[in-house]
Amino acid sequence: MDMIARSLRIVLPGGSGQVGHALARYFQQLGHQVTVLTRLPYAAPWQTVHWNGRELGPWTEYLDGADVCINLAGRSVNCRYTAANRRAIYESRIQSTRLLGTVISQLAAPPRVWMNASAVTIYPRAVDESGLDLSLNENAEVPAESPSSEPWSQRRGFVARVARDWEAEFFAADTPRTRKIALRSAVVLSPAPGTVFAILSNLVRSGLGGKQGNGRQFVSWIHEADYARAVEFLVAREDLSGPVNLAAPYPLPNRDYMAALRWAWDVPNGLPAPRLAIELGALFLRTEPELILQSCRAVPSRLLESGFKFEFPAWPAAAEDLVRLWKSRD
Repeated sequence: MDMIARSLRIVLPGGSGQVGHALARYFQQLGHQVTVLTRLPYAAPWQTVHWNGRELGPWTEYLDGADVCINLAGRSVNCRYTAANRRAIYESRIQSTRLLGTVISQLAAPPRVWMNASAVTIYPRAVDESGLDLSLNENAEVPAESPSSEPWSQRRGFVARVARDWEAEFFAADTPRTRKIALRSAVVLSPAPGTVFAILSNLVRSGLGGKQGNGRQFVSWIHEADYARAVEFLVAREDLSGPVNLAAPYPLPNRDYMAALRWAWDVPNGLPAPRLAIELGALFLRTEPELILQSCRAVPSRLLESGFKFEFPAWPAAAEDLVRLWKSRD
């Protein structure tokens, strides 16, 4: 744990979104020197530097001699999966990761650890004989990367294909002096406007917070505090590399997930949203219904086996804390 005991230089490519803000704030408050690489630099307690994720520039100087690189770059998946959007989602991740690999491989003093965002949606769904979802840890089988020259061309299975090819690009980078970890993240829940938590909370408070679809699909999630703490833990654990699931230990069916959120907001009932309503609502909101209806039961085996302790392992307590934090903003 010696690495985390001193002040670190931490670089966050693509760190201007929800997760990037959570990590930048967390590490800055711990006294580390944080630099966010972003297309649109902004005023913040940490340093922000311009990059576009495609080309070399002065930003490479901030990686030379840095301790940690945490790449979060990529167009948001919260959109309609048109052909143009699929291509932008895919290429923004592959190109930025390839660029970072090229730069890190040539630095005189490369980062000691490079973490690259990924997602638990990389796993194909697995069920038992009764149709119940099986738990998916880091040993679950992941299909090979896409053979197509245009892997964004097919809509079906697109999110899994992105994560698969993204990781393949990351691990293919020739960076022998840098430890690499793929952060296979579940939905990171933050008490901030525009986030998944905010959207679901608005549904609950308007009386529309019932089960979504059949309510049996599993939801994998993680409180933003545990996400940041887990990243800190992985920085310090120099014996850990490869893929790591960043998800709370207890994923749960959507019907129970929404019930706990209603309880946290003290809203006793909520109208359910059948699949057709979700598909129509997603069309109106310019997003994809699979972001709500897909089932994923990911568990953080490597974190737990390595001794990481979750502050919020179960959703009811996490939901109560997120609601408390949301109310404290008012």
